Amino acid sequence: MSKFTSLPDRAMELVATVGDSLKQVPGSAGKLLEAGVALGAVKTGARVAGNFVRRNPAIAVAAVAGAGLLWLAARHRAKQKQAGAPIEGSAKRIDARRADGGTRRRRSRSAADEGTASE
Repeated sequence: MSKFTSLPDRAMELVATVGDSLKQVPGSAGKLLEAGVALGAVKTGARVAGNFVRRNPAIAVAAVAGAGLLWLAARHRAKQKQAGAPIEGSAKRIDARRADGGTRRRRSRSAADEGTASE
């Protein structure tokens, strides 16, 4: 019997041992599983991104430049906000009205009133 024929049996024993140890610590099992899934997703994503960049270098450069510009804009806005500068936006002026719906108007002086006031 060669070592290659006993290899699958040894692998199954190893998997069973790992499974038993995970069953003993149920709180950590979920964390370990999530970490494994995250690492697998990162590895697959890196592989896909590498293939995409190799086939479309111009699009990759444009995407990196766009991300850099967005980062600069966000940094600039954060500095403005931190300095207390007003945030750019749109505002609409609303005139104050009385509760009865009318507006209060000042009486304008007529020319006759002004003439009598100077005397």
